[in-house]
Amino acid sequence: MTKPMHETHRIAYDGAVDADGHILEPSDLWETYIDPRFRDRALRIRTDEHGLEELEIGGERSQMARRGMPSTLGAMGAPDLAAMQKDPERTYLREAPYGSMDPAQRLEVLDAENLDAAILYTTVGLLWEAELKDPELSQAYTTAYNRWICEFCADSPRLVPTAHLSLFDPVAAAAELERAIGEGAKGAYVAPFTHDAKPLGHPDNDPVFAVAQEAGIPFAIHPTFEPQWTKGQRMGTWENVKQLRLLASVTASDGVRQQFTTLFDYGVFDRFPELKVLVLESGGGWIGYWLDRIDAVYGHTFIGEKVPLQEKPSDYFRRQCWIRCDPDERTIPALAERFGVDRFLWASDFPHADHTPEYVEDLNELAGMFSDDDRRRFLGDNARELFDIDA
Repeated sequence: MTKPMHETHRIAYDGAVDADGHILEPSDLWETYIDPRFRDRALRIRTDEHGLEELEIGGERSQMARRGMPSTLGAMGAPDLAAMQKDPERTYLREAPYGSMDPAQRLEVLDAENLDAAILYTTVGLLWEAELKDPELSQAYTTAYNRWICEFCADSPRLVPTAHLSLFDPVAAAAELERAIGEGAKGAYVAPFTHDAKPLGHPDNDPVFAVAQEAGIPFAIHPTFEPQWTKGQRMGTWENVKQLRLLASVTASDGVRQQFTTLFDYGVFDRFPELKVLVLESGGGWIGYWLDRIDAVYGHTFIGEKVPLQEKPSDYFRRQCWIRCDPDERTIPALAERFGVDRFLWASDFPHADHTPEYVEDLNELAGMFSDDDRRRFLGDNARELFDIDA
C-alpha cells in the first residue's frame, strides 16, 4: 500500500547531503527484531476502542502517542493534522509517504531532489523513551531498531544509518554502540533527557563518549517526546499550555540546547578531545548568542573560574562541534563566517509534519547566500567528512 511519489523540487547545486532525514519504521519492527525474551513487551501500533491507532509501550497503552497520532508521523506538508488524526481510515501505513519505508524508493526521492546522500534517524523511536522507565527494555528497543536500520541502509552508501542509544544505562549503551558500529552505523544519537535526570555531560556517560571518540563517529543529541517534568510549570495548567502553539514550536528543542551546554559544564571536551558532537533539529541561529554569552561568562566573570574548561567554549565548538540548521534560517551565512562554515549542516527532516516538500526552495535561496567554496561545504562536504560518506 504505497503512496505515489509526492511532488518534488530539485536542489540547484550538486553535491548536497541531507544531515537529518528520517524513516518510518515498519509497524512490526520491534516484534521482529527485538530479543525474543522481550517480545511480549515490544513496541507496537495498536487500534483503540474508537478504531484509532496508538502506541503500546512496554505492554502499556501510550499516554502521549494515542488517538490516531501515529497516522501523522509522515505527514510532511499535510494541511490538517487534526482531521487526519481523527479519521480511522488514515492509518500509519496508509499515510506513509513514498520513500519513507523502502530504501529503493528513498533513493528515487534523493535522485528527484538532486541529493547525493541522506543521514537517517528514527521516527517512532522518538516517542517511546518519555514513557518507558525500564532500563533493560530500553536497551532492547534501541538494539532492535539499530539492527533494522543497518539492514535498511546496507545496500547503498547513499543511505547512512545512525544508532539510537538510551543513556538510562550508559554502560549497556556503550556496548550497543560498539555492536551497531560493527553492523554499519556511522553515528549515534540520544534523547535530551534520562528518567534519572542525569545531565548529559555527567561522567557516568563517559563510556559512551569513549566509544564514539575511539570510533571517530559523531555523537548527536536529537529532540524527542519528553516527560512532562522536563517542561516545568511556568505556564500553569494544560488549559493554558494547549493554546501556546507558537511557544511550543520555539521551545521544543530547549532540552537539546540545555544538554549540549552540560557538556561544557562538565568539561567533556577536555576529557575527550577528539569527541565529535552534533546538535540536531534545534535550529542553528541561536548558536551565535549562545557562544557569545558563555564565552563572556567564562572569560569575564567569577563563574568562569568554577567551570572545568581549559579553553573558552567557542574554541571547543570550532574544533569538536557541529550544528544542523533548517533551510529557512537566513542568519546562518553570517554565523558560518564568524564561527567557521565547516561547523554547519542543513537538513530536510523528511517526512515529518513540521516541514514541507517546499524546503528545497528555501534551501536554494539559503545556499545562494554563500560563496562557491562555502556553499559546497555547507550543502554536502561537511556532512560527508563528519560521517565518512563515500557517495
